[in-house]
Amino acid sequence: MRVEVDLDKCTGHGICESIAEEVFEVGDDGIVVIGEVERPESDRERMQRAVTQCPAAALRIIG
Repeated sequence: MRVEVDLDKCTGHGICESIAEEVFEVGDDGIVVIGEVERPESDRERMQRAVTQCPAAALRIIG
């Protein structure tokens, strides 16, 4: 499974980072960086929570 961020939509709220700080990082410039886009299946529930709680709908799961 892959996690992607649409940087055109992302507003840098940091909710994703609060859900999974080892995966998402909001820089000082407000841009989200995903450390490892390939995530294990065991992480799906948490990644889905980050996707659904993103106020800008900037995250998505592929696969």
